[in-house]
Amino acid sequence: MPSWARGAVRRRLWTTLLPVALIASACGAGRRASPEASSTSQSQPPAALLAEARPIGRGAAFQPPARGPVDGRCGKSLGPRFGVHVEVFAANRVVLIPAGIGTRPPRSYSSGRIAGAGCFGALVTLDPTGLVLVRSGEHPQLAELFRSWGQPLTVRRLLSFENAVSAFVDGRPWSGPPGRIPLRRHAEIVLEVGPHVPPHASYTFPPGL
Repeated sequence: MPSWARGAVRRRLWTTLLPVALIASACGAGRRASPEASSTSQSQPPAALLAEARPIGRGAAFQPPARGPVDGRCGKSLGPRFGVHVEVFAANRVVLIPAGIGTRPPRSYSSGRIAGAGCFGALVTLDPTGLVLVRSGEHPQLAELFRSWGQPLTVRRLLSFENAVSAFVDGRPWSGPPGRIPLRRHAEIVLEVGPHVPPHASYTFPPGL
């Protein structure tokens, strides 16, 4: 498993997937606080992180497996790639984008992440963090990711959830059909159905992507 993929897991899980209680509060500036005040402030996560944090949904609706076709040429090696990050929220819960999208068996795993596969398509996921690896020179749209995932995406349907779908790119609302969002390098894409979740505007990508 490439080291940059392992690093991506650590970079994102602490803000959205891990329990809020594990998030350390930011250090304050200005005059020194009393021990009592310091202890209280350090026990409370920042308000911005609390507003963004959501629990992972349970069950097949929130953790649908990869079952769609491989998009594009399926090569034996991963090859040069660039990264796109996609987050999905439904019913005020995190939906896990699975490892294995865009790959064919036999697959080998290390700590739940794909370390090898029979072949790799134009866009793949190696872990369940939402990091999508796009083959250099390709220009896919979000609809192609969902087709390879084997899940529907329309203006009124997101996976098995039927309601108006809100989409954001780099923190800004996307006004067109969500499937037409381009998977460009270092894009941060957020899809939501149900209660609004403040979208992230960026993602810390591993070096080389």
